[in-house]
Amino acid sequence: MAVREEAAGLSGPGRDEEAALLFEKVHYRHDSRWLLPVSPRCCLACALELLPEPGVSLVRKKHVLSGFRDALMKHASLVVQLVAQDQRVCIHFISMLFGLLCNVEDGSITDLCIEVLIQLTTQLKLEQTIHCLLDECHKELCSMPSMRGSLATLTLLGKLVDAIPALADKLVMEHGDLMEHLLRGLVYPNEGVQASVCYLYGKLYSSPVAAEMLLGHFREKLCPLFLSTMDGAQTKELQINCLGLLKQLLKYDLFVSMIMNKSALVENTESVEGPPGETALPLVLKKLLLSRDETLQVASAQCITAVLVHSPAKHALAFIHADIPEFLFEHLSSSSEVLVWSCYNCLILLAEEPLFFSKCHTVYGIESVVRSLQGSLRMNNAELHKQGLLLFAEILTRQPEEIKLFTSSAMCRDAGHALREAVSSPVLEVAAEALKAISAFLRKDHQSALPVLYKELKALVKAMLSRCADLSQTPLNWRPLGHPSNRNSERAILRRGKFLLSTLEGFRNACRLAMEFQREPSAQENPFTAPSAEKEDTLEAFSEFLLSACDSLCIPMVMRYSEQATHPAVMEVFLSVLHGLFVIVPHMKEKFSKKLAASSFIRLALELKSRFCSGLSHSALNQVCSSFLYYMCINLLSAPEKTGPPSQEELSAVSELLQHGLPQISSRGPESLALLSERQYVEEAARQRQYCILLLFYLAYIHEDRFVSKTKLFVAVQNFLLSLQDQGEHPPLVIFRASIYLLAICQDKDGALDETVVGAIRKFLEDTPDLHRVYTHHPLLLRLFLLHPELMRRFGHRVLELWFSWEESSCEELDGVPSAGQPTLPASIAALFHMLRSSPSILLILLDLICSSPMDIAHKVLIVLKTFLRRNEDVQVGGLIRGHFLMILQHLLVEHGSSPSGARQASLSITNSRSLPQLLSIELVMPSNHLILSLSKLCGTCSPADSDILQPSFNFLYCSLHQTTLGSQRRAAAVLLSSTALIELLEKMLALTWAEEGSPRTGLLCSAWLLTASFSAQQHQGSLQVHQTLSVELDQVLKALSVPKKKAALLSAAILRFLRTALQQNFSSALVALLPSGAQSLPAPEDTVLSPLGTSQVLSLVIRLQNLLVQKDPLLSHACVGCLEALLDYLHARSPDFALHVACQPWNRFLMFTLLEAGENSFLKPEILRLMTLVSVEWTHSVVSDSATPWTAACQSSLFFTISQSLLKLMSIDSLHQVAKVLELQLQYQCVCLGGSASSQTLLLPLSMERFPP
Repeated sequence: MAVREEAAGLSGPGRDEEAALLFEKVHYRHDSRWLLPVSPRCCLACALELLPEPGVSLVRKKHVLSGFRDALMKHASLVVQLVAQDQRVCIHFISMLFGLLCNVEDGSITDLCIEVLIQLTTQLKLEQTIHCLLDECHKELCSMPSMRGSLATLTLLGKLVDAIPALADKLVMEHGDLMEHLLRGLVYPNEGVQASVCYLYGKLYSSPVAAEMLLGHFREKLCPLFLSTMDGAQTKELQINCLGLLKQLLKYDLFVSMIMNKSALVENTESVEGPPGETALPLVLKKLLLSRDETLQVASAQCITAVLVHSPAKHALAFIHADIPEFLFEHLSSSSEVLVWSCYNCLILLAEEPLFFSKCHTVYGIESVVRSLQGSLRMNNAELHKQGLLLFAEILTRQPEEIKLFTSSAMCRDAGHALREAVSSPVLEVAAEALKAISAFLRKDHQSALPVLYKELKALVKAMLSRCADLSQTPLNWRPLGHPSNRNSERAILRRGKFLLSTLEGFRNACRLAMEFQREPSAQENPFTAPSAEKEDTLEAFSEFLLSACDSLCIPMVMRYSEQATHPAVMEVFLSVLHGLFVIVPHMKEKFSKKLAASSFIRLALELKSRFCSGLSHSALNQVCSSFLYYMCINLLSAPEKTGPPSQEELSAVSELLQHGLPQISSRGPESLALLSERQYVEEAARQRQYCILLLFYLAYIHEDRFVSKTKLFVAVQNFLLSLQDQGEHPPLVIFRASIYLLAICQDKDGALDETVVGAIRKFLEDTPDLHRVYTHHPLLLRLFLLHPELMRRFGHRVLELWFSWEESSCEELDGVPSAGQPTLPASIAALFHMLRSSPSILLILLDLICSSPMDIAHKVLIVLKTFLRRNEDVQVGGLIRGHFLMILQHLLVEHGSSPSGARQASLSITNSRSLPQLLSIELVMPSNHLILSLSKLCGTCSPADSDILQPSFNFLYCSLHQTTLGSQRRAAAVLLSSTALIELLEKMLALTWAEEGSPRTGLLCSAWLLTASFSAQQHQGSLQVHQTLSVELDQVLKALSVPKKKAALLSAAILRFLRTALQQNFSSALVALLPSGAQSLPAPEDTVLSPLGTSQVLSLVIRLQNLLVQKDPLLSHACVGCLEALLDYLHARSPDFALHVACQPWNRFLMFTLLEAGENSFLKPEILRLMTLVSVEWTHSVVSDSATPWTAACQSSLFFTISQSLLKLMSIDSLHQVAKVLELQLQYQCVCLGGSASSQTLLLPLSMERFPP
């Protein structure tokens, strides 16, 4: 009654739904404990009576089951308590539900029953309940005459085992005979039943224990039926369940072997009549792969992968024979990431089988791979990127060389673009896979499609190196020791090392590619490039790019990483790259080796050997280090910077020495020094190692890599030399060269070698054929020889000669410095000067070198000697070297005089012309009459064409006549006038002034005219004896004073200087005879007075002087004014009236005005003021002599008017004072002139610039 009242009291929303869950006819009899206390108000007792009732509609039964399912899902614990109150009720309820499941054909009710049973069983967790359900299922399947109604039971069993995996083992062990019923279901012609059987089998085989127990069942019965069922499946449900079962089976190697063996047997009997209905797994999966359903395609690819994972070598052949790779490549164009991923995995495993390549699957599929890779890189799926790159790398790596993968350059270009994009990925793992693919891509057979795209290869290598460089520059966050983040930093360094290693391997392959293409003429450059186009796409450009990239990117990356960690594999690949670059860029190998040596790579290789290669460990690294050191040493020795190249014999000996000795060296610096210092008996093998160590130290030191202590190395080398002497051995010349160089470099500044060591060096040097074979150019080596008297006496001359032969730029710098300059000396020259100051006797060796050395060395010696004497005037060396200077000149004269006439000039100019100017400039400090005499004889033997000899000689002689004391000048003039050959040479040279062809340089002619004028002046003043006269044609002299070209202005000035001297001497010189040109008519009476000049010649000379004055050349103007002054003095002495006539010519007024108006303050120029003074004096003479004319007075007035106007233009008081002073001096000079004769001033050309006379 209570239940009935409660049921009758239901009210409110949902009352009808909740009432529908109760069986009203009987609900009143049920205890309330079977009623669920929450909504939905289900009554278990009602359900037990309602569901089996035949009179209740299926719709209501379905509603009750649906409500119970909802209650079980929402209130699982309450429903479980409700059902579990009585175990008998619980089992009855389950049996009732199972009975409903088996007897109702409505699919929706069946599904609800299965769902409620599964949920209830899993929630109750009662063994009896599970056993009950399994027993019911077993009974049902066993009692069925056919499998027609078994679908629900099989589905329940499959989902029950799926929900409770442990049931699989129990079901197989306790209900094993069910397997026979499952086989019946598998052959039943209903794909729903077959799908349920496959599903249940899949759940059973998911348990390893059950799978092992069912092994025999599968081998003997299930395998062929299953393959046939999967092959004939039409519905997607059956296909998917079959694939699910297959995946479970493929987890076990035994089942894989069974299936594949069965498939292989079927394939072998295809041509023979075999068992009906049997099929092979590869063909079944191929069929599914060709379906248009993406899910089936993915599942098929995953099953292929599951088979291949166990053993690609065993099972790949079957799939390749089934042409599955072809369809996998086709599916790479799919937009489904899962399908592409699955195809990638499958193809990666298939690529392990050589048949995959020999059947040309890769040749036809590589384009699909590249396009798929390009497409996948646009997706945001790093895992997909990695798998695609892994597949690409596998294909590139395993592709046989004889089968060309890329059949066109365009395809190769697309692959390069994809790899370049991949390596630039921000995801490190993707970039790392791209590096592996790039490394495999850089193979000759992959790049053999002509034309070779070197430009694309350069871009690819650059992208690879740039990505690695970006990673290496990422900062690491270091924390205190033991901090957890430090472990992250260590892992980051490890990742960087792996990435760097992959990058270097790719770069090494690029270098290997360049080396291989060097043997292919067709790969040298693009044959389709136009001849006029820039050659960028060539092998040479690619090789040079590799060298540049290594220098700018690889080396800095490796050095940066080595500061954090040293990985032997990284260094092995790195050094092999450097070794390869020596080969691919042979014209740069010496320069590259020098740069590496200067960057401490000898030290690096030795440190790697000592750290990792002791004993037999890291033999590959030891071999690479030794090979790298060997080639670098050979390159350095073949093209030395500071010493002569060794002979081929020496190089071969060193090559053999290094090849045998370098692999044996794995000691650290101190240990190597100890080995080098060994004084006891040294065996041959140890001696070879000593040689190698010494050579490495030598090459390192010569390139400024001093990684061992100088002091310790100095001692070790001394002991090494003494050990050689003790054992009576003579080292190879290269080794001895290294020894004395290291001694020189490591020696203290103020230290000296022991006498025993010096004696050993002297003995070794005496046995050396030529010193240049052991000489290394360095100031300290020169100091080593010059510091020890025993070595200097024996070898100083040759060492200094070698030292000067290597000095080029330093001597050229000194040669270009003016005499008055004191610039900073080059370091090598400064070191030599320091030795000369400490030991002046070295100067004698330098003087000997002038005579005995070739021309270029003698010239350098003279430059250095001149500079030393100029800079070190306090060093008293005059008496020491004066006699040697004279001896040198005599040597030159003897050498010149003994030359045949035909070769004399060439010999003189080649051997002595560069030395003589320097020698004479030195001797000017201490002139000697013997030197002047020798020099005059030298000049006398020359021809006018020997300008290189005559020019410095004339300069020296001219300076001797003007820049020394009066007594020295007179003695020098007497010596020179005694040289008839010199006078004859001057006469020839003066005559060449007006010659059209064959005239020497203008500067030499100027010197000849000036020297002649100086000779004449000195002879006239000192009444010196003349041994040979010098004749000059007067008319030719006057004609030469035409308006000169710019370059000939100096020559005109020199001729004017000569003419002025002749006028001052009244043409009465005992040395110079001025002769008329050709036949002359009888002179007029007035010409007799002016003889040897005529009236017309005087007027012509005046006009020429006026024309030269208006050229506005300062030097020429001075010469003109001086000559005009001397001419007027000459005319006054011979014919005063004619002199006044010349001075008062109207043209003079025009000349004065032209010069005064030539520029601002032009009248302040000395030559113009002097000319004004000269004209004013002449006009004053005319006034005093009463011969002045109105024109003369007008000229004078105009002149002073012009001066006054010019004075008004002056802008400063200082200038006014200056001109006033000039005018005052001019008036004083005029007054003096009125009281006596005007005195001429001497013009010295070109050594002095005349000023206005006081």
